[in-house]
Amino acid sequence: MRKNLFLLTFALSVLFISCKKEANSTNFSALTKSYFDDKNVLNPLGATQNGQNEYNDQLQFEMTDSFRKKQEAFYEKYETALSEIDSTSLSEEELNSYEIIKWEIAIGKEMLQYPTNLIPMSQFEGTHLTIGQMAGGTGAQPFKTEKDYINFLKRMELYSQWIDSAMVYMKKGIKEGVVLPKALTQKMIPQFEGMPTAKIEDNLFYSAVKLMPSSFSVATKQEIAAKYNSVIIIKLIPKYQKMTTFLKTEYLPASRTTSGIGSLAIGKKLYNSYAKQWTTTTTTPEAIHELGLKEVARIRSEMEKVKAQVGFKGSLIAFFDEVRNKKELMPFTQPEEVIANFNRIHKIIEPKVNQLFSLQPKTKFEVRRTEAFREKTASAEYNQGTTDGSRPGIFYVPIPDVKSYNMYGDEDLFLHEAIPGHHFQVSLQQENANLPDFRKYNWFGAYGEGWALYTESLGPELGLYKDPYQYFGMLSNEMHRAIRLVVDTGLHSKGWTREQAIKYSLENEAESEASIIAEIERYMAIPGQALSYKMGQLKIMELREKAKTKLGNSFDIKTYHEKVLESGCLPLALLETKIDHWIGKK
Repeated sequence: MRKNLFLLTFALSVLFISCKKEANSTNFSALTKSYFDDKNVLNPLGATQNGQNEYNDQLQFEMTDSFRKKQEAFYEKYETALSEIDSTSLSEEELNSYEIIKWEIAIGKEMLQYPTNLIPMSQFEGTHLTIGQMAGGTGAQPFKTEKDYINFLKRMELYSQWIDSAMVYMKKGIKEGVVLPKALTQKMIPQFEGMPTAKIEDNLFYSAVKLMPSSFSVATKQEIAAKYNSVIIIKLIPKYQKMTTFLKTEYLPASRTTSGIGSLAIGKKLYNSYAKQWTTTTTTPEAIHELGLKEVARIRSEMEKVKAQVGFKGSLIAFFDEVRNKKELMPFTQPEEVIANFNRIHKIIEPKVNQLFSLQPKTKFEVRRTEAFREKTASAEYNQGTTDGSRPGIFYVPIPDVKSYNMYGDEDLFLHEAIPGHHFQVSLQQENANLPDFRKYNWFGAYGEGWALYTESLGPELGLYKDPYQYFGMLSNEMHRAIRLVVDTGLHSKGWTREQAIKYSLENEAESEASIIAEIERYMAIPGQALSYKMGQLKIMELREKAKTKLGNSFDIKTYHEKVLESGCLPLALLETKIDHWIGKK
């Protein structure tokens, strides 16, 4: 009898624990869904970019005090919600989600300490650029139905108000000394000054009107065209002109002469937080700077070997100049030829990808030229597609002057931006049915950019870098990312000037002076972002070597790549925990 009673009690206990775990898991699943929905409400532009189309008529006013209060309330809500979850009863993937939310809350609250809202845009990022991309009619904003056109019409009207709000907070920034460097303000002026056009048909915001589906009736087309015409002429163009005048007459004279964020009163502390945010580590700017110097020295020695291989007798700096100006590396006469070359690279690697990757995305992919309105200041980039097939992943290539386009880094660039870099990682994450929605569209630069930089090292296994100049292109791009560790920390924590940063870059890489200037000004605009690439790559390489050493003959590169990719973007410490757990189980 006692034995039966014990067994019954034990069974009930197991059932109770099981039910409790199930209830906890259900509660956590509901929490992640709510978290994703609330994030989209706070960032409707980002939601559209991620294919969450119920927010396509909305726009965030991220610089306003009221918006920052909403952010604060959001963090407090989910900090409380997490405290009510028993993390010990979560599955491995649920625990990853728990730790990600915990990380985002902590860094989000930390960043709210600083008046970053007083610099709501720069020449390199901001709502003015994102909405300009969407206006082109072929990007993330859908233009397939009449409702789609009305959605963007509403968004344009809100955007005209956003420009006013941006000016209000930029004026506050002038009073508080929180402003952009002059060099960046000067680059931003043409972005607004060039938007008004003599003919409405030539205006960027009219682009989608010219692409209306043939299924629309004549009356519908005329009505939509009239509405767009009205908003562009009456609301948008006057605001663009107003912002242009403000930038020229008020903001430029007040812009700072220093280059780094460290020159601001709260600059040093702010940069430490930016470094933490972008690297997802607590590595100090000083340690990152020293690591960068070591990597620059290592890569320089590899570059010297290539220089000797091709028989060049001059200095490495002279070889940089040779590579930059070598006519054989600038063979294109039409932009279409540049795009065709990337498609050729795709065909070379396609048969070999299966040898390295068991996980491959279903999302389609294509290479496009960057839109004209942003081409002069843009870098090559990847924009994610959608899992429903309505939009492919797009590798954008800026070609402002095709005859001076140098192809020496194209093989490496394709691996990074496209396959198996960003397109693989982002698409697999979005397609992963095992991840909650908020993680399908999540982004940590150290992981995402680290992965893309890591994939550049796979070129030889994918049939690339047979030409020494293409291999030099890979070294140049890795050097470019190593230099970022030195230059970004130099600018923002060591008081380097823009000119110092440009000089250091010119001495150590083969990029043109114009490209280097654009890059340095990008680092000035987005402190810390440039650190993410190399820090992430080094961690992924370190974990690969750890796995090879500990697993020996049982190490399989396809399985390692699967483990790195299968959980999507993770903070680097969480990625290391995951790989260690996998090694331990083997």
